[in-house]
Amino acid sequence: MQEISPNPVIYFDGYCNLCNSFVNFIIRHDTKSKFHFASLQSPKGLAAIASSGGITLSPESVILFYRDKYYIKSDAALLTFKLLGGRWSLLYAATIVPKFLRDFVYKIISRNRYKWFGKRASCLVPTPDIRARFID
Repeated sequence: MQEISPNPVIYFDGYCNLCNSFVNFIIRHDTKSKFHFASLQSPKGLAAIASSGGITLSPESVILFYRDKYYIKSDAALLTFKLLGGRWSLLYAATIVPKFLRDFVYKIISRNRYKWFGKRASCLVPTPDIRARFID
């Protein structure tokens, strides 16, 4: 089990261009530097998958660990925007859409993300100024 942290941790597919763009977006707009990150392929990411409460996951899902709980798929993305704050928190209103519909759309995007957005040859390597926010 992961240690309880006051900071939300986003586990993401380090090879996915869409996922890396999402992480870069969060970094750019997280003015309080509260989010931490790890790729799903890293030892910390693999440990998160293993200890996520029996949730069957693949690198097709982003995982958000916050307040000792794991969130996946659309729940993870929408809660991330809520925690980001400001105008981005308005996107959390999409939770009024039934979860099965949100996750259906999420699944379509995640299954096609390499085809539509491309794939990196290696995982994201953080720059020195944001390296402390990566937990790998």
